[in-house]
Amino acid sequence: MSDSRKQQRVVIVGAGMAGVQTAVALREQGWPGPVRLIGAEPHPPYDRPPLSKAVLLAKGEEPEGDAPPLFDIDFAALDIELELGRTVTGLHPAERLLETDAGPVHYDRLVVATGAEPVTLPGSEGVPGVHLLRTLDDARRLRPVLAARGRIVVVGAGWIGAEFATAARERECEVTVVEAAATPLPGALPAQVTEPMRAWYADAGALLRTGVAVAAVEEGGVLLADGTRLAADAVLVGIGARPATGWLRGCGVELGADGAVLADAGLRASVPGVYAVGDCASFPSARFGERLLVHHWDNALQGPRTVAANLVAEGHADAAADSVGYDPVPYFWSEQFGRFVQYAGHHRDGDELVWRGDPATAAWSVCWLRDDRLTALLAVGRPRDLAQGRKLIQQGTAVDRAVLADAAVALKKAAR
Repeated sequence: MSDSRKQQRVVIVGAGMAGVQTAVALREQGWPGPVRLIGAEPHPPYDRPPLSKAVLLAKGEEPEGDAPPLFDIDFAALDIELELGRTVTGLHPAERLLETDAGPVHYDRLVVATGAEPVTLPGSEGVPGVHLLRTLDDARRLRPVLAARGRIVVVGAGWIGAEFATAARERECEVTVVEAAATPLPGALPAQVTEPMRAWYADAGALLRTGVAVAAVEEGGVLLADGTRLAADAVLVGIGARPATGWLRGCGVELGADGAVLADAGLRASVPGVYAVGDCASFPSARFGERLLVHHWDNALQGPRTVAANLVAEGHADAAADSVGYDPVPYFWSEQFGRFVQYAGHHRDGDELVWRGDPATAAWSVCWLRDDRLTALLAVGRPRDLAQGRKLIQQGTAVDRAVLADAAVALKKAAR
């Protein structure tokens, strides 16, 4: 890399997992120029998974409840300029200029890592007692709600709704979860897989109401479309998230219908000098034959290495040959109602479903097959299945269905 590259400034917008790991990876891979990390929140960068667990459940007198789960990173030692509490509001790619609430910021290379933002329930904005769970401040506001052991209505039986309901039951709150779809986790998993999970709510003492939409949220309660009114001391809205890319609209960066930056295989955006990574970016997957938008922690951890490698390679004469592609096996986990749920891969509606074990028991798995190859695996209390299945997906190995369906046999033995 020429000496002139030492003057090239990389600006990273977003100080969550994807932004932080991009900054660190740039230094680890030898980027010599300035690196500036801009975060909208006033808090030092922190990890989000503990928000629905350790932070949310910490008692008021416990100091860890107020301490954010900070990344163990010395930004100053890595010569990473950290700027917090600054919101980016627009982009001018031709001038390589960001608009922010504190004035313009010049960049030579830009990484968009703004993550996702919760979808709000229409009509619930500003209603007292209505909460979201995305940030540290959200979790802090919810802690006293759980401590009061009141009546809580959770709107949405997705991953966040289930994890929050779990925490609320641990604090002995009265919990009702309302889901407009017919089964929990709609859109994430097929009904035949999630229907057995309905019993998890009942076993934990939570009421799950599916197939009924929320008509209105008002102070002290939730009105359902069937006319039922649920009294509530607090309402948690967990109906999904969307890429936080509104500030990019109209600037020339191509966005998908879902709002995600349409990145290429190297996580480059459609305008020169701009990359996108994490929850705000979709990418083409040759492995799964379609574009993927992955809203999970592991994607925000892995993608930055690709971004850093390609940024560092840009200064070489053979940059195209050095370009690194991003095509991971997506992975995520969820802890809910005393169960550890893990998922790896990506399935389609037409993939063949193979059960490993009985979903009425504490530990079981589900596999998805396409052309005799594993495309995805859901493991409930079977971490070894997850680890072995993820490797089979990564390798694209053909598998034996009969062996796959035998929960008593190690999953890796299904490989042909």
